Amino acid sequence: MIVVKLTMMEGRTVQQKAELARRLTEAAARHFGADPKEVRVVIYEVPATSWATGGILMSELRKER
Repeated sequence: MIVVKLTMMEGRTVQQKAELARRLTEAAARHFGADPKEVRVVIYEVPATSWATGGILMSELRKER
């Protein structure tokens, strides 16, 4: 079994995440010569209030934009 873990900031649509999971599954299965049914994709979503870049929370950076 192959497990692909992805951490990203929240905000993508269900459709975007479904397409990403499909593409990651295809790529992992092709790369490792595995059955796509043996590939698992786990998406961890982090709120902008818990993600910092350069010491500044993304929720604050977004306000500045």
